[in-house]
Amino acid sequence: MTNTDSKTGPRVRAGLSRRRFNTLLMGSGIAAPAILRPGAARATDSVKMAALLDLSGGLDIYGRPMHMAMEMAVEEINDSGGLNGRPLELITYDTQSNMQLYAQYAQQAALQDQVDLVHGGITSSSREVIRPILGRYNTLYLYSTQYEGGVCDRNTFCTGTTPAMTSKPAIPYTIDMWGPKFYSIGADYNAPRIMSDWSRTFGEEAGGEQVANEFFPLNVTEFGALITKIQQARPDFVCSALIGAAHLGFYRQWAAAGMLNEIPVFSFTFGSGNEHMMLPPEESEGIITPCSYFQEIDSPVNRDWVARYHARFGADAPYQNNVSIGGYEGTWLWATAVRNAGTAEREAVIEAMEAGTSWTGPGGTLTMQADNHHSARDIFFGRCTGGAWEPFHSWENQQPSDTEGRCDLVANPGQNVQFGAE
Repeated sequence: MTNTDSKTGPRVRAGLSRRRFNTLLMGSGIAAPAILRPGAARATDSVKMAALLDLSGGLDIYGRPMHMAMEMAVEEINDSGGLNGRPLELITYDTQSNMQLYAQYAQQAALQDQVDLVHGGITSSSREVIRPILGRYNTLYLYSTQYEGGVCDRNTFCTGTTPAMTSKPAIPYTIDMWGPKFYSIGADYNAPRIMSDWSRTFGEEAGGEQVANEFFPLNVTEFGALITKIQQARPDFVCSALIGAAHLGFYRQWAAAGMLNEIPVFSFTFGSGNEHMMLPPEESEGIITPCSYFQEIDSPVNRDWVARYHARFGADAPYQNNVSIGGYEGTWLWATAVRNAGTAEREAVIEAMEAGTSWTGPGGTLTMQADNHHSARDIFFGRCTGGAWEPFHSWENQQPSDTEGRCDLVANPGQNVQFGAE
């Protein structure tokens, strides 16, 4: 028996023969270990982009909306003439929230399917699994989600936001609005820790003080002791980089303790997994976050895009947030570079990107920086109101200064490192 999903294709269930499953997969474009061999059936005249995304498993709440955004971009690119007269072909691999599959499919995309670009990875750990593989095989890599910043690698381009792009303007603004003392909390892995470091750096520059800095494993659901400590510390605001469904427990317990109206919450990550739609409004009211995109941005380009997105996938299509919209933005920015270069060949595209490829979409204008391979872009400050986002401030053309003075891929193309907070 087959469970066919219109977005991700068929999956194996008991009673489905290997031959039948292989046949179904060949039509779906979804890769599976040792079963699908997409290269054998691919058009030879197409430009190929591989999507390595979590379409199942614990991270599929991020991967599925991102894949929908990629599909839209690919369809629009092909409807507008393709890439230099060639169709753009999307080859999709479901990495199933499994780092081993990320490694396996990155190698398959580079060696077997010989794609022109790998676009994907949700978490920093998935990025760091596939980035060296793609570098080794000279397959261009695009990473388009919000992340902790600092990657300096000629083969990699990043179009999502970094902490310097969000912390640098937003932390001083928040200190001016709420006060100087903030209590930092986050998930216990590298991205939230680096976000917290940047918060301290820019907070201190603005006369603020990080009074505490605590991190919690992703499976922690009970935050009573933390809430007591915050109440005792009496900061002016909480600075959160909590991640995932388990950590929603903090926001629920914070509201239940009557703290939502006592000590306000600033978060770098709330909303990236559509948490504002998982909690009732009374548990999220007033939380603020700086990021690159909200569906509620009131611009003609964004209103048109949201209408087309829902027309394409239906009224129940997942909310597009600052993580998932990267699938659309990153694909279009790379496609613009391919068109500017006149070819999808790796070196020519790198040179086109470094020449300052720019593209304007639902979240504003992205402009690639030559020295660090990150996109400068607009940042929006949103307030959670009634279970939706109300953008209330913005900063144009924020620079990825995480690597400023340290990464120069034009002068030193051999650099391959990830810098932390200064």
